[in-house]
Amino acid sequence: MRYLRLKKNGDFRRLFKTGRRVYTPRLTIIYCPSREHTMGIALSKKHGKAVRRNRIKRVVRAAYGDSLNLLSSACSMVIMPKAGEEADYGRIKQDIESCFKRINSACRK
Repeated sequence: MRYLRLKKNGDFRRLFKTGRRVYTPRLTIIYCPSREHTMGIALSKKHGKAVRRNRIKRVVRAAYGDSLNLLSSACSMVIMPKAGEEADYGRIKQDIESCFKRINSACRK
């Protein structure tokens, strides 16, 4: 399943202001229902230098793309990995999948 990437500052601001949050020990996901799947990643310099931040983004994008079929309705979301955590694909994918289950149950209500 394909998704679009959030790139504009206004899109990020809208989600931070109006979105709902789901937490895990390694991630925070801010989401809001929309017409199509869109995703952005928010990282600070606390995560390390550019090489490390880019690796974290690649791992998160790969895990998100592989888990996207678990999401029942289209959402815009910002994924924020917590600083100090290792960018392990398996753990991040597991956290994304658990967040998607909570998002699906919240959207059904």
